[in-house]
Amino acid sequence: MKYPLTIAAIALAALMPPAEAAALREGGDPLASARWSEMQKAFLAGAPVLFDPRVKVIAPSTAENPMQVPVTVDATALPGVVEVVVFADFNPIVQVLRFFPESAPAYLGFRVKLQQSTPVRAAVRTADGVWHVGGTWVTTVGGGCTAPSAAGASKDWQQRLNEVSGRQWSEGPNAGRVRLRIVHPMDTGLVAGTPAFYLEEISIADAAGQRLMRVQTYEPVSENPVFTLQRDKADGPVEASGRDNNGNAFKARIAP
Repeated sequence: MKYPLTIAAIALAALMPPAEAAALREGGDPLASARWSEMQKAFLAGAPVLFDPRVKVIAPSTAENPMQVPVTVDATALPGVVEVVVFADFNPIVQVLRFFPESAPAYLGFRVKLQQSTPVRAAVRTADGVWHVGGTWVTTVGGGCTAPSAAGASKDWQQRLNEVSGRQWSEGPNAGRVRLRIVHPMDTGLVAGTPAFYLEEISIADAAGQRLMRVQTYEPVSENPVFTLQRDKADGPVEASGRDNNGNAFKARIAP
């Protein structure tokens, strides 16, 4: 069982910069995180793992606002993607989200809260059971997970809770792209007197009911989350539905 993975590792190493290729061959972490072994045990235990340049995690190297750090995961170069797990090694709540691309490509943009400088990683499980890992370091002043949400100071957020707005591009270079924003405080539970309150399940389907993607979100996703995904083509409206950890549900339609 190890032989095919060894061949795959050699092939991937040929595509990588020298430092990352050495880390792959030696089984080490190209981001040199002291917590990588913990992350591997927590999320990938018992399964083969490859650091793979085809898994792209795009984020600013320096984030000025630790409560709204833009991240894009692009694993479209990998065939047979089943599941993607996103986590930040040094966050107090490590897991950011999981997404399951069904009839949509393995591509998702979102924003995340970071408590301190950390690697942000995506682990992509393919149909053969292998986890392909990519990531990047993000430097930030920190405090994003323990700062109160802006919703706490707003008088009307409860009336707007789970309000959805969105856009779908039907032509041009972004044809097929879908973006939706959901009004929600996404409280981490790490602020005194404020319990955890966050979206935990989002489903996006086409007009025929075929699911494009399912997303499981956790406390580190930013307040009023924005999600960007890609369809193979713009073909009619999409429907987004979901709920938070208190059972509040939403459903909306986004037209091209």
